Amino acid sequence: MEFVAAYWPAISLTLLLSLVTTLVLIVVATPLAWWLARSRSPMAALVAALVTVPLVLPPTVIGFYFLIALGPNGPGGLLAGLWGGRTLAFSFPGLVMGSVVYSLPFMVGPARIGFAGVGRETMETAAGLGARPFIAFFTIAVPLARKGLMAGTILAFAHTVGEFGVVLMIGGNIAGKTKVLSIAIFDAVERLQWQDAHLLALGMVVFAFAVVAATSLIDRRAGEAVR
Repeated sequence: MEFVAAYWPAISLTLLLSLVTTLVLIVVATPLAWWLARSRSPMAALVAALVTVPLVLPPTVIGFYFLIALGPNGPGGLLAGLWGGRTLAFSFPGLVMGSVVYSLPFMVGPARIGFAGVGRETMETAAGLGARPFIAFFTIAVPLARKGLMAGTILAFAHTVGEFGVVLMIGGNIAGKTKVLSIAIFDAVERLQWQDAHLLALGMVVFAFAVVAATSLIDRRAGEAVR
């Protein structure tokens, strides 16, 4: 019980950050993935590249530039000034912004694949029957691409749970405010609290295995549905 009480703030903050980030990504990444899957514009390749960049950039690089952007002299400082604040760095909203960008490709990728499987003929038939694009998207395209959307949602949530470099650069190590589970593990190692580090790390390993297994199961069922 003492162990849970000691690390519950970090665990609860991690779950809250992952939940909020995933909800934002569902709203932002779903239409973006649809557009990338359907667009024939040359801009689509550029946007796809920008979305994918976080996969190859070191997390500390992304976190560093977010730290500058969210700081007192950046756009984040101007935004924070609207309610009397000075900066969005070292705050939960700042963590959410960085997490959304860093986890974006993990949501867009599977969702884009799911939407790519929705035939143009299907949508054209719906339009021919009088369905408005907005209605057809939610009643036809989203259900048909649900496995890709589910996989993307699971991966985005899990990836946010395991973030370290980005959240450390943006939020630092403030207990109860920006100290998430990955930072708590690092902190335990620095303090030579090996048992705590082992238990926290083991929990992350079990969680990661469950996520990979769930994603693989979704992919397998999607493949069986195609056959």
